[in-house]
Amino acid sequence: MPKVMIVDDDRTTTGLLQTLLELDGFEVVTTGDPDSALQQATSILPDAFLIDFYLADKEGTTFVRQIRQHAALSGVPVIMTSGLDHEQDALDAGANLFLIKPFEPSQLIVELNRLIHNT
Repeated sequence: MPKVMIVDDDRTTTGLLQTLLELDGFEVVTTGDPDSALQQATSILPDAFLIDFYLADKEGTTFVRQIRQHAALSGVPVIMTSGLDHEQDALDAGANLFLIKPFEPSQLIVELNRLIHNT
């Protein structure tokens, strides 16, 4: 069962995404705090990250850069999301993919499976 770590400080969005992913067979870990997320990620070693562009204390791109510098996490696929088009900023930070909200839930599932399984 692939593990996805959701880093988003909007609890409603996080809850909906968690339910969606769990129904599709993913194990989901959630956090709204990017500072604790890095420590949490190194212990659980997720198969993919789903990160919101705007977090309470920092931009999600800062967290993505931290992931890319961490030896155990540097190759883990990252999908960033936002209601605004920040695709280039997300990709420049090291995200594999950017999805603008609202996105189709089925698109998220397809993209996660593609990134995790390299298909």
